[in-house]
Amino acid sequence: IAIAKLTGFLEDILAERTLLHAVLLDILGLGVLIVGESGIGKSECALDLVVRGHRLVADDAVEIRSRAQSFVLGSCPELTRHHMEIRGLGLINVQDLFGVASTRTSKRVELVVQLERWESRRDYDRLGLSEERYQILNLRVPLIRMPVAPGRNLGTLVEVAARNQLLRARGLNAARTLAARLDARL
Repeated sequence: IAIAKLTGFLEDILAERTLLHAVLLDILGLGVLIVGESGIGKSECALDLVVRGHRLVADDAVEIRSRAQSFVLGSCPELTRHHMEIRGLGLINVQDLFGVASTRTSKRVELVVQLERWESRRDYDRLGLSEERYQILNLRVPLIRMPVAPGRNLGTLVEVAARNQLLRARGLNAARTLAARLDARL
């Protein structure tokens, strides 16, 4: 038992680390990292998700470390733990506003949602057949590119992306199933 605990401790201390400008949430048990340029709406999206009952891990700065070379774990720097910065509101303490169940200290990163400004000339994945990856500390995590435009409810879209990723992890892929049905008819 002592050797196992010591090994775990050393793996944690010696793990490769980085700091990302992002937001990390626990959405239905899935660790979702939201990335994108400054001011695109990462924190506002996260606040909407916390209001819906999901849990905040980190806002603005996410400490990422590699665990056992098989997954990445995200946490919040101690100084900003449980806090968010919302333009127009300033700093808020999520745990004080929404209760102790609205935050957690760390979470495995299992999906990355990249918020991007909408470009009318750009082709976006409309079927969900592409499977992109986001590289963090030499590990590749599933990636969803989410175009941001006025009138889009990012909280709802990110929650649905998380739900869909949970289904994909169980082997249920709506896009592939429909594509297979269409191929069978042709």
